[in-house]
Amino acid sequence: MAKKNTTKKPNSRTQKKTVAKKTMASYAAKDIYVLEGLEPVRKRPGMYIGSTGADGLHHLVWECVDNSLDEAMAGYANEIIVTLLAGNKVNVTDNGRGIPVDRHKQTKKSALETVMTTLHAGAKFGGESYKIAGGLHGVGVSVVNALSVWMRAEVCREGALWVQEYSRGKPKSKVKKIGKCPKGVTGTSVTFDPDPEVFEEIKFSWKRILNHLREQAYLTSGVKIQITDEVRNRSYTFYFEGGVRSFIRYLNHTQTPVHENVFHTKGEKEGVFVEVALQYTEDFEGIEVGFANNIRTHDGGMHITGFRTALTRSLNDYARKNNLIKEGDENLSGDDVREGLTGVVSVKLREPQFEGQTKAKLGNPEARTAVEGVLIDALEDYFERNPQDARAIIGKCFLAAKARKAARAARDTVLRKGAFDGLTLPGKLADCQSRNPEESELYLVEGDSAGGSAKQGRDRKFQAILPLRGKILNVEKARLDKMLASSEIKSLIIALGAAIGEEFNPEKLRYHRVIIMTDADVDGAHIRTLLLTLFYRYYRELIERGYLYVAQPPLYRVQSGKTSEYVYTESEKEEIIKKLSKTKPSSEKSSSKKSKKKPSPEEDASEEGEEPGEAKARGVTLQRYKGLGEMNPGQLWETTMDPARRVLKQVNIEDAKEADRIFDILMGSEVAPRKKFIQTHAKSVRNLDI
Repeated sequence: MAKKNTTKKPNSRTQKKTVAKKTMASYAAKDIYVLEGLEPVRKRPGMYIGSTGADGLHHLVWECVDNSLDEAMAGYANEIIVTLLAGNKVNVTDNGRGIPVDRHKQTKKSALETVMTTLHAGAKFGGESYKIAGGLHGVGVSVVNALSVWMRAEVCREGALWVQEYSRGKPKSKVKKIGKCPKGVTGTSVTFDPDPEVFEEIKFSWKRILNHLREQAYLTSGVKIQITDEVRNRSYTFYFEGGVRSFIRYLNHTQTPVHENVFHTKGEKEGVFVEVALQYTEDFEGIEVGFANNIRTHDGGMHITGFRTALTRSLNDYARKNNLIKEGDENLSGDDVREGLTGVVSVKLREPQFEGQTKAKLGNPEARTAVEGVLIDALEDYFERNPQDARAIIGKCFLAAKARKAARAARDTVLRKGAFDGLTLPGKLADCQSRNPEESELYLVEGDSAGGSAKQGRDRKFQAILPLRGKILNVEKARLDKMLASSEIKSLIIALGAAIGEEFNPEKLRYHRVIIMTDADVDGAHIRTLLLTLFYRYYRELIERGYLYVAQPPLYRVQSGKTSEYVYTESEKEEIIKKLSKTKPSSEKSSSKKSKKKPSPEEDASEEGEEPGEAKARGVTLQRYKGLGEMNPGQLWETTMDPARRVLKQVNIEDAKEADRIFDILMGSEVAPRKKFIQTHAKSVRNLDI
């Protein structure tokens, strides 16, 4: 017999009172948190610097450099020095006016302490100190302070040297005068030590800082910017008089220009200063770089919109005026005009409106109007003065339009014949059983041999295999219509299921993990670079969403007795050999002691990892895998495809950009950059397969 529930059921009135009382008790004044000073920054660092990864770490350097650049743009500084110190500390010094140290009326503290320890404090919100400034939000250096375990600020001003130190945003003492400065010397020096409690890894990239400072030097002509690495004893100095015109020549130094003259103009409209430079090359890819108050706007914004509108309109107007476009023919599109274009747009305005604290996109409508106005007038004059350049540019755009139409027809043909109309997938594709893109993955495998092993060793439920025969088409030298004639690329497009070019739709991707799996040799690296370039040029959003990976097959299999391990790097191989040599069976140790025979050179070499193939040395067997096809299905699954044990590298845009740049050098039409690259890196090649 079921036990009767004797619990008294509360009436509705009692229940409501109980709930209300409980709610009020859990939401009282004590539950309202007030974060003071720089506490909000330490609580939510991503809101202020974007992330706590490498991007956020380097953003600390950019914020300090921006303050020095503001002094330079205002005309008070002409030298900035960035120094990487021991222990991952960074120093940024300028010869500007120096941060004021006198007492601040509102905070009743030194102006230096106010700037360093208070959010939204600075000279950029009003007054005439900075008519143009990058650090509009006024949180820059104070955020760096908050996210540093230690910081020191030194100011030379009015003949005196002032110092204050901080720990995680809080002053360790008051601002102190510790000495005198040489006559006529002024400036600010900030040294900071990033907090390991905040950042995932504290490791500054020399190359990344170098590229950023180079850009700033181009944008601030006449200012010397120096970077020094005291740990590795290296230094670099940038100084450019040509401004963004020189920047264009730098960006195009590996390309063939369509016209020799770099278009360049400066002007001011509605209080916005505009500087634009552009040049067309024979490349198929376009580059548009935008800056607002010297801050690179990676996501574009109103100034880039104005640039595109003005350029497209100006080229169409000139073409129609000179009967290059006949009556009844369609205008050049924005895509036609941007093929092969290298353009730099720099605007400087009083109150920039950035989307997000990391300032990735400019939102000021007046920036669009100003760029359009300045550029349309300047381009009209340029085309009239340089008719040969104008015709060369428009000829390049006509070729792009013709290729676009041919590519559209070829793409439509591929899509009609592909899986988008419910027809069959490529015959060489061994598809997975799952139809859920989130759990499905596609392996792009080099060669039929490795493809056969992968098909046998895979988990059919979620792993699909697409073997690629040989090297795919060099997309660096081919437009989309030529690409679509390649059977390998066509198979890849149909397998992915998301179309390509204008029709690309990431929501239709059939796999959310696309894994490039090639041999660990020169040919494999070449094929991998070709594929990375293809994805970077035509499937960039796939990379941005984190769907592209590179598999890491093992280089060696090291065995001692019944113990074996797979090795993925040369350094790891040495460690494993030492470990297995110490732990090999006692019988082998005793037999090796009895034997007086001296090991052959081949045996010594195999233990040191210098001899490819399979060899034995003092009980340790080393097998070198030169190709995926050398592994049986079980080994391939165990080392490279098993989600529990495999090593995958996720590709990001920086990886793809670098692959694209290297591929442009090695496979582009220009010989000089390729020769220089080979001469520079020849000595660093250890094992070259020929």
